[in-house]
Amino acid sequence: MEIRALSSPNVKNDEYGYGLAYKLAGEQLAKISDIEQQCLKSGAQYRVIDSQKVILIEYLNQSYQVTLPDVEISLGDSEETVPLREKILILHYLTQAKGTPLSNKIITYKELPEGANYFRTFSKRAIKPLVDHFGQEPGQLVNTAKKLGGCRVDYGDVAVTINAFGRVPVTFVLWRGDEEFPAEGSILFDSTISDYLSTEDINVLCEIIAWRLVRSYKQH
Repeated sequence: MEIRALSSPNVKNDEYGYGLAYKLAGEQLAKISDIEQQCLKSGAQYRVIDSQKVILIEYLNQSYQVTLPDVEISLGDSEETVPLREKILILHYLTQAKGTPLSNKIITYKELPEGANYFRTFSKRAIKPLVDHFGQEPGQLVNTAKKLGGCRVDYGDVAVTINAFGRVPVTFVLWRGDEEFPAEGSILFDSTISDYLSTEDINVLCEIIAWRLVRSYKQH
């Protein structure tokens, strides 16, 4: 399914595009005949709470609840409004999950379907914000990422892996800048990520995480 509305730079059309994408994603979820099995594939939980059918799913270190059949998405422990494009990501993950075990084989963005074609835009929206804000002090990325459940891993000068969803680890890597060389960054994925999200969804997910990290760093 085409979901380009998720990352459209045309703000005027965002509301319509997101609304349409959300409607289509909800319809896709509703068409799944064995929702319990699909939840198992994604690592989510299917439960009946107070006679209400719900899906419980972890996203960026927070618990979300998808209420069926209306497909309403809310935070499990907060009344904070969930941004529409993040609702869309959650639904796409739930509907597209194939249940493939993690391979522990790391790939770059350019190895994703059409990744080489979209890399320039991806780098500008997801990698550049991290390099600009953490490049001179990459160690700050570790502390900031902990708020999203991130943990330090051994890549570059500093790297953290954040489990965006249960089956979607995303690794952010930084190389410290100095007077001679500018700071650099990269984002790495498990080779199975395309069994859970499209490349377009991955673009949006990484942009969301990058700016959450930046905002959290600025606030503290």
